[in-house]
Amino acid sequence: MKIRVERDVLAEAVAWAARSLPARPPVPVLAGLLLKAEGGSLSLSGFDYEVSARVSVEAETEEEGTVLVSGRLLADICRALPNRPVELATDGVRVSLVCGSSRFTLHTLPVEEYPALPEMPTTAGTISAEVFASAVGQVAIAAGRDDTLPVLTGVRIEIEGDTVTLASTDRYRFAVREFLWKPETADTSAVALVPAKTLLDTAKSLASGDTVSLALSGSGAGEGLIGFEGSGRRTTTRLLEGDLPKYRTLFPTEFNSIAVIETPPFVEAVKRVALVAERNTPVRLSFEQGVLTLEAGSSDDAQAVERLDARLEGDDVSIAFNPGFLLEGLSAIDSPVAQLSFTTSTKPALLSGRPALDAEADDAYKYLIMPVRLSG
Repeated sequence: MKIRVERDVLAEAVAWAARSLPARPPVPVLAGLLLKAEGGSLSLSGFDYEVSARVSVEAETEEEGTVLVSGRLLADICRALPNRPVELATDGVRVSLVCGSSRFTLHTLPVEEYPALPEMPTTAGTISAEVFASAVGQVAIAAGRDDTLPVLTGVRIEIEGDTVTLASTDRYRFAVREFLWKPETADTSAVALVPAKTLLDTAKSLASGDTVSLALSGSGAGEGLIGFEGSGRRTTTRLLEGDLPKYRTLFPTEFNSIAVIETPPFVEAVKRVALVAERNTPVRLSFEQGVLTLEAGSSDDAQAVERLDARLEGDDVSIAFNPGFLLEGLSAIDSPVAQLSFTTSTKPALLSGRPALDAEADDAYKYLIMPVRLSG
């Protein structure tokens, strides 16, 4: 193999393909990036038996060929290179990399031992890259992080016709986002549980493009793959087994109280009051007509109290939340005005966003948060 490629193009491609390489690969070849030069392009691939990544970039190809090199080392080198064209050439079991006055020689790994990347599943439809990245970011925050409960570490993707619904939960909150997309067939129907971290990384990395293609393979539970493609990049990941709890019945439709608060001052007040909240202790919120009182701490320790203007329809309500979960929800609604809807102080509250104080709530994104029971 002998090619020439622009430094920035190569560095970005290597960084993207190498991001999913395992830190402790079960076999040495899985630490490698597979570089394949043919025609006027260079493709770079990484695979760890769970997630695959492949990106193609333009390159001047003098000699076609395939080589496997340490992905993390190549990424580190490419990041540090001067802004000059890069020449890559194989010489036996070594690869030379020349960029300006810099020259590196890398050992290759055995290509024949590298596993074949999974085939891209059948394309099911396309989504706006910006909408996809935003929606995944809003929902992934509520996914569990405990690997002993793998089903809760996923984001559920439900497709019905031209509507996609994303959902996740860690048992303490539930996030749901709905948006439209362009399916390949009008009667498309599918459900997939995708690892949240992989989905979030993928959505962020494809956000700079115009559209993202979503591809699904239909197989037995847990054996299916989901694929995403955009901007010359494609990635696949194995689906998680199982499904999330039936969540639609968890979201209340009737409320005794609805509070409306401007989001930025609400966020700042929660952050300030939470400074005195010991680990795992809640922030208490008391809503009365025209005012919200936030409190944290105890009489035996530091205390904080703050009041904000708030509009309340219905009964007065006092409720307590984990401040971290509340702040993540307020950040995720991405709206100038927050709406909190309550049934009782011991049941989950529904957080949604409003574009303005007098506007209707946006039902596309809903964040259900469990209250913390207060002793006494």
